[in-house]
Amino acid sequence: MKRYFTIILVFLLVRSLPVHAQDPSFSQFFSSPLNVNPGLTGIINADWRAISNLRNQWITPASPYMTGTISFDTRLTRDAIANVSAADNYFSIGTMLMYDRAMAGVVKGTYASLNLAYSLKVLENDGYTHRFSLGFGGIYGRRYIDYSRVDFEEQFAGYGFNTNLPTGESSLSNMKGYFSMSAGAVYSIKSNHSNFDFGISSFHINTPNQTFLQDENQELAARKVIHSNFEYKINEGYVLNANGIFQRQAEASYFSVGGGIGHFLGDAQNTILNAGVWYWSDNAIIPYVGLAYNNWQFGLSYDVTTSKLTQASFNPGTWELSIIIRGKRSLTGMIPCPWK
Repeated sequence: MKRYFTIILVFLLVRSLPVHAQDPSFSQFFSSPLNVNPGLTGIINADWRAISNLRNQWITPASPYMTGTISFDTRLTRDAIANVSAADNYFSIGTMLMYDRAMAGVVKGTYASLNLAYSLKVLENDGYTHRFSLGFGGIYGRRYIDYSRVDFEEQFAGYGFNTNLPTGESSLSNMKGYFSMSAGAVYSIKSNHSNFDFGISSFHINTPNQTFLQDENQELAARKVIHSNFEYKINEGYVLNANGIFQRQAEASYFSVGGGIGHFLGDAQNTILNAGVWYWSDNAIIPYVGLAYNNWQFGLSYDVTTSKLTQASFNPGTWELSIIIRGKRSLTGMIPCPWK
């Protein structure tokens, strides 16, 4: 068992190196906007929005990776400034909680963020409204080992393992949390029949220490993101949506791009059926289905693995579920894309 734990520990140390340390990522990145850009806080077709995401990656009997989030963002105030309509500019606030589990819960992580954003109407011309949004965030995170799921040689009592005994690994109890900062900007162009967003962001700008041991050289690298989203109302029955993201953290990078169609069911247009497919570079093809009804929206995707993991003895299945609730007396704008 000691040998088993040593293998786990080596794996954890490798993951903590700057070359490999990465934040959790979602196939449905468009359903987790606060994890993409703090500038997206409050950019919604409603007064407030609550989102929950669940990702179960590489499903096996051990369930090696599981990530979940819950977030909430809302517009705080309509800010009136000189010569500008009060409805044109507003502050927004948002928060997100994330947990991450690996190795059937042996390795756990928690992550909490608080964002503040300001959206400014730049101009309005020929039916198109241009907006610029700037957001900042503070992040607290911590990764640790759940001792109750691991047995140590020092805990062997002759008839089995007694987890109440000391582990003999006191250095692992000193794993501390970290604080980091994020910032991002978004430029949007919207009309009655289309919407386009483009943004850039960076997380962990101060590159905090994130390590399982007392090593000042172990840093969490900054995560840099570029993203875009486009919606177009084809007619009264269909809406086209396409988006993409590029992300880089230390030496690791990936892009995901794809799109889908939203179909309005019925004349009331309060029910929308969504279907699409995305491509995650060198990793997976991701079909997606979703349903929006009034203020609720659900999305389900499954990663069809295309990487070398397909050669493994097990089928590395990965699925994600997203649930979105928007709050307003009457929703405005197109909502087939979870981005808003």
